[in-house]
Amino acid sequence: MYEHDVIVVGAGGAGLRAAIAAHEEGADVALVTKLHPVRSHTGAAEGGINAALHEEDSWELHAYDTMKGSDYLGDAPAIDTFAKQAPEEVIQLEHWGMPFSREDDGTVSQRPFGGLSHPRTTYAGAETGHHLLHTMYEQVVKRGIEVYEEWYVTRAAVTDHDDPAERECHGVVAYEIKTGEIAGFHARDGVILATGGNGQAFDHTTNAVANSGDGQAIAYRAGVPLEDMEFVQFHPTTLPSTGVLISEGVRGEGGILYNDEEERFMFEYGYANNEGELASRDVVSRAELTEVNEGRGINDEYVHLDMRHLGEERIIDRLENILHLAEDFEGVDGLEKPMPVKPGQHYQMGGLEVDEHGETCIDGLYAAGECACVSMHGSNRLGGNALPELLVFGARAGRHAAGEDLGEPRIPTGPGAQHEDGSVETPVEPGNVDDSTDPVVADGGAVATPEAVLESAVDAERERVETLLERDGINHADVRAEVQETMTENVNVFREESNLKQALRDIHKARKQYRKVGVEDPSRTYNTDLIHTIETRNILDNAEAIALGALAREEFRGAHWRKQYQERDDENWLKHTMLAWNDGTPNLYYKPVILEGDEQTYEPKERSY
Repeated sequence: MYEHDVIVVGAGGAGLRAAIAAHEEGADVALVTKLHPVRSHTGAAEGGINAALHEEDSWELHAYDTMKGSDYLGDAPAIDTFAKQAPEEVIQLEHWGMPFSREDDGTVSQRPFGGLSHPRTTYAGAETGHHLLHTMYEQVVKRGIEVYEEWYVTRAAVTDHDDPAERECHGVVAYEIKTGEIAGFHARDGVILATGGNGQAFDHTTNAVANSGDGQAIAYRAGVPLEDMEFVQFHPTTLPSTGVLISEGVRGEGGILYNDEEERFMFEYGYANNEGELASRDVVSRAELTEVNEGRGINDEYVHLDMRHLGEERIIDRLENILHLAEDFEGVDGLEKPMPVKPGQHYQMGGLEVDEHGETCIDGLYAAGECACVSMHGSNRLGGNALPELLVFGARAGRHAAGEDLGEPRIPTGPGAQHEDGSVETPVEPGNVDDSTDPVVADGGAVATPEAVLESAVDAERERVETLLERDGINHADVRAEVQETMTENVNVFREESNLKQALRDIHKARKQYRKVGVEDPSRTYNTDLIHTIETRNILDNAEAIALGALAREEFRGAHWRKQYQERDDENWLKHTMLAWNDGTPNLYYKPVILEGDEQTYEPKERSY
C-alpha cells in the first residue's frame, strides 16, 4: 500500500496543475497515471488559452461570452470564478517559462477564436497544449512530486453507505502496467480525478486511444452523479481519414471554409452572417454537415479549409504544425491546396458533478478537467476555454483537497441538489444486464478504518482481474467496436429519437457481450489486452450515459440537436440532466441551472453569431 495526503489520478493539464497546487499548500502529493505525463492528451491541444489580459478586455466580457456560448446552461458561479482567475493562471504559466507566441513589442500574442467578443486566446504556435504540459511537468519535477508512471487506476476505494452523500473516498486501486502488481493508494486528505475525456466512445474522434472515460465511469459507479452527458462537442475541423484535429487557430488567423461549389457557405447560406467561420463550434459543425447532406460537400464527406491566402511567412510562424498534420495524414500541402475537414467528436461538456472547488458529493473525492462538469461549458464549449479550465479548476481542486478554505460552494452536489424527477422511455433497460455485484464499487461500507476500506477494494480488484485473465471468452475489441460504431452513427451532430433508441439497444447488446469477454494474453507484463478490456467497460458506461441524456432532453440547445425539437426550450429545459448509478440502474433526475453570478444575473437570450 502506498500512502500520501493527496492522490491525483491522471497527469495531463488538470492533474499536473492540481498536484502543484496541493504541493504549494504543503501536502504530500503524488500523481498516479497510466501514461507518462507529457504523453497525456492535453499535449494535442493546438489552439490556445483564453484570458482577459488586455486593458480593453475584462473578465466580465469573458464570462458573458462563455455563458452565451454555453447556450445559458452554464452555472454562473463556475463561469465567473473561471473568468476572474484565468488571467493570473496565464501569467503564472509565463513566469514558469511557458514559451508563448509574442508580438514585436514582446507582449504575449492573442488571436481571435470562435464565439469571443475580443481576441483573448493566448497561444504557443499551434502546439499550445504540448508546451503547457512540458512547462508544468518541469514544475512537478522541480518540486520533487512523486509520479507513479504507468499505473492504471481502475477503482475508487469508497465506503458503500446507502446515501452517496455519506460516502467517503479513502484512495484508489491501481494496476502497474509493467509488472501486473495491483496495489492500493491511500489518500489521507483527498483523491483528485483528472483522467480526461471519453472520446473512445466514438470511432471518429480527435481524442487519444487512452481517453476511455476512466474517471467518469469509476466515480459514477461509486455514487457520483454524471451531469449533462448528452452535450458532446464535435469539432468542425478534423481530418477525414483519422480524426486528427486541425486547430481553430487556422480560422482564428483568417482561414476560410468552402463547399464543393467554392462558396464561403458560412456567409452564403446564412449560418453565421456576422462571425462566419468564427461562429461557435456547434454552429460551424452543423453548417458543414448540412452542406454535405444537401449535396454541396466534397466527395459527399467533407468541406475545404483554406489558409493559403495567409501567406507562407505567417503560416510558418503561427501554424507550422498544421502543415505537417495535413501533409502526413492527408497528403495535402496547406501552402498550395486547401485542407479537407469534417466534424469529429472532440470534447465532453458534461462529466462528474462537482462544485466550484472541484469536490464531488463523496467526501474526499474530487474531479477536474474534462472528466468533471462544474458546469462551466453548459451545452457548448468555446474554443480556447478548455486549457484555462484545466488550470483554474485543477488549482482549486488541489488547494481544497490539501486543506485550503475556499469558502462555502454555491453549486450544490449530490442527491440533495435534485429538484425534479426524470423519466424517459427507453427500448431496453439501461445499466447492468444481470444481478451480479458491480465490479467497481468497493465493499467498504461501515468498516472501521480507511485502510480496511482500501484493502477491501484491492481484494475485489484482484479478483476481477484474475477472472478476466482466466476466463476463455470473446475479445473486448468486438464489444468496443460495436459501441463506437453505433455512437458515431446514431449519437452524432444530428440526432433523432429512433437513432438514439437504436444506440441504446446496441449498447445493451454490447453489455451482454461484455459479460463473456476474456483476456487472451496471460502475461503480467505490459498486458495491453487486459488494460483495453477494463477500459471497454468504462466506454460502455460513458456511451450509455450520453445516449440516455440525449434521448431524455427534448429540445435543441448548444451541441445537442434533435430533429423533433428544433427550438431551445427555456421554460422546460433550463436545467441540468443528472444520472446516478443506483445499484446498477441509472436514475435520471434534474437540477436547476444557476444564472445568478457574482455581480450580475445572466438572462437567457437568443444565441446568434
